[in-house]
Amino acid sequence: MTGGALTAVETSEGTSAAQGARAGRGLFIKTYGCQMNVYDGERMAGLLASIGYRPVETPAEADLVILNTCHIREKAAEKLYSDLGRLKETKAARGGAMTIAVAGCVAQAEGAEIVSRAPVVDIVVGPQAWHRLPELIAKAARGKGEALDTDFAVEEKFDVLSRPREAPGVSAYVTVQEGCDKFCTFCVVPYTRGAEVSRKSAAILAEARALAAQGVAEVTLLGQNVNAWRDGAAGLGALCRSLAAIEGLERIRFTTSHPRDMDDDLIAALGEEPRLMPYLHLPVQSGSDRVLAAMNRGHTAADYLRIVEKVRAARPDIALSGDFIVGFPGETIEDFEATLALVRAAGYASAFSFKYSRRPGTPAAAMPGQVPEDEKDRRLAALQSLLTAQRDRFCEGLLGRALPVLFEKPGRQPGQLIGRTPYLQSLHASAPASLIGRVAPVRVTAVTPNALAGELAGEAGTDHRQADARRG
Repeated sequence: MTGGALTAVETSEGTSAAQGARAGRGLFIKTYGCQMNVYDGERMAGLLASIGYRPVETPAEADLVILNTCHIREKAAEKLYSDLGRLKETKAARGGAMTIAVAGCVAQAEGAEIVSRAPVVDIVVGPQAWHRLPELIAKAARGKGEALDTDFAVEEKFDVLSRPREAPGVSAYVTVQEGCDKFCTFCVVPYTRGAEVSRKSAAILAEARALAAQGVAEVTLLGQNVNAWRDGAAGLGALCRSLAAIEGLERIRFTTSHPRDMDDDLIAALGEEPRLMPYLHLPVQSGSDRVLAAMNRGHTAADYLRIVEKVRAARPDIALSGDFIVGFPGETIEDFEATLALVRAAGYASAFSFKYSRRPGTPAAAMPGQVPEDEKDRRLAALQSLLTAQRDRFCEGLLGRALPVLFEKPGRQPGQLIGRTPYLQSLHASAPASLIGRVAPVRVTAVTPNALAGELAGEAGTDHRQADARRG
């Protein structure tokens, strides 16, 4: 995972919310970007189900199409308008019988321009206001002017998140924190998601208990700076310990963390709580102190490596993940070499790396010393080569080991299941469907660039082979 570059894991750029057409008005959601957007898309679908919308497979079938946008990547707006051009044709072919909404961070950053530039859009709603979609849909249907809402109503959104929801599978996201106060000079998040706000622990625990009661075995806590979460004196380490006490929850993860908020209690929790998975996504962006200062990261390379050392002392089997930007304005060859040196010192199991791209309205967009694109390409290739080699070494070190795997769904082949290792890797193995939602030991037998392969080990393997023999 060396080619993506968001705050955590980049999702498919055309992720549909569709689960198959059912009775009711058709809903199609296309989600771009990070896990926060994926989670928001899931919650939008759940909210709209309460007023009669059901997922469909294509925009042509939909009464409501939502483009849930991300502003992190370059040319985000261009991709949006390209999609809107295609939807304009679809809407015209249906005689206008379609409502089109733009949600997410591009909506927040460029809402007025979207309304002006794309009359086909009926609703524009920011990432902190999607809970008002039913009102906006009704307003658009009545033709009562622009259905535009980009207010930062985070606390109100948290109230909506506390409503019961249908579990999406055996793993689920739970938002615990929104916004960012760090103001890195390359990043639009503080402007599109607002200031850091933490959700109350009681609401988080209630949501997690309800999900566990539906069979969810793993929760991933989400936040732009998830380890900035606070409820009074309690930090994220305390929250993870409380979640670990919930019956049925086998695994807890969190993403994305900022080095400045990686406190001793959270590090201790990583070492003490076995249900807290040994995977840490801790972006650093650069190994050059000069570039880190220009980015306004608030830490040095040595600070970052000290944190990694403390985490590894507490949890020796930790799989470290990171984010990197190459070609930041003013980055010299020496600065880039410092990044390579940090990567060698830290050692990554996975990483996301990108070329710097100007984001309108951010301080870095106006900085001198913009690096030529061909030089960015060269540096990115060199960095990704190193990161890929580290990832491959980490994966190859798992060959022959038995890992606890949470099986999530059927695989492509008959009798095959897909699951996740503690290190967030996808793994496929021959296993009975009865293991979906359960953790079972699997011996790693092969490594590919995108997944691991394995076979059931221990009692699970014996039981599976005996069942096969009985069927034979």
